Amino acid sequence: MIDLSRLTTETRNPESMDLDEMTPQELVELMNREDRHVVDAVREVTPEIARAVELATEALKREGRIFYIGAGTSGRLGVLDAAECPPTFGVSPDRVIGLIAGGESAFLKAVEGAEDSKELCRRELEKYHVCDKDLVIGLAASGRTPYVIYGLRFAKSIGCRTIAIACNKDSEIGQEADVKIEAVTGPEVLTGSTRLKAGTAQKMILNMISTGAMVGIGKVYQNLMIDVQKTNEKLEVRAQNITMEATGCDREEAVRMLEKAEGNVKTAIIMILLACDKKEAEQRLLKADGKVRTALNHK
Repeated sequence: MIDLSRLTTETRNPESMDLDEMTPQELVELMNREDRHVVDAVREVTPEIARAVELATEALKREGRIFYIGAGTSGRLGVLDAAECPPTFGVSPDRVIGLIAGGESAFLKAVEGAEDSKELCRRELEKYHVCDKDLVIGLAASGRTPYVIYGLRFAKSIGCRTIAIACNKDSEIGQEADVKIEAVTGPEVLTGSTRLKAGTAQKMILNMISTGAMVGIGKVYQNLMIDVQKTNEKLEVRAQNITMEATGCDREEAVRMLEKAEGNVKTAIIMILLACDKKEAEQRLLKADGKVRTALNHK
């Protein structure tokens, strides 16, 4: 029998022993108080998260990929973060990939026994021909999910850099990884329901890793999403707004220069700020590894 008693994510929270008798106001105030612990827990592991950002940036720079692997809530959070990278940063969907125990169907409905498999994650990673250029990030609030443990173990055996994200100290997945991030959020308001504080902490950490990595490879200028994909009317307007914010031009000029730049916001920004043509702007970006600020300052 699995011993869960030592896991803080599985222990009872003394503040919520009367949860079933609380009024809605009392319940939400309690949850709000408890959620404050999440920020503190994540703050404690910022050095490890920063290292994870470095590894993720390095992987993308060498044309590698980032894989998130997890089960249940942790797996869903990985899939969610991966799915949001293409529209936000303009990267191909095959650069950041989320794998959940049980496959895509498990995102909506649990697949019995999938998280306990010692072979499933390896087989899924093999389908993607994972190699030593890639980074594999394992997520498990408990820190003991076999799907993640053996996935990380396989990834490391073929030379991948690995990161573990858990919400318990001295986690088993942490022992399998190059970098372990253990944000201890404490007992949940609803005992064992790690979709609550633990899930929030994991989401915050993933936000930092993916955003930091995209900044590192030049997907951001100042604090603007300069590689946003214009796949609908809202994003078309956002591209115009970003161009206006970055350059101080009006909307008419933003629209005109985006047309000349064939919709590329980065190119349009450089064309406006340096009063150059599309060819020069693209050459500058190429020499600057896609970083707008570097391209602007390059002699």
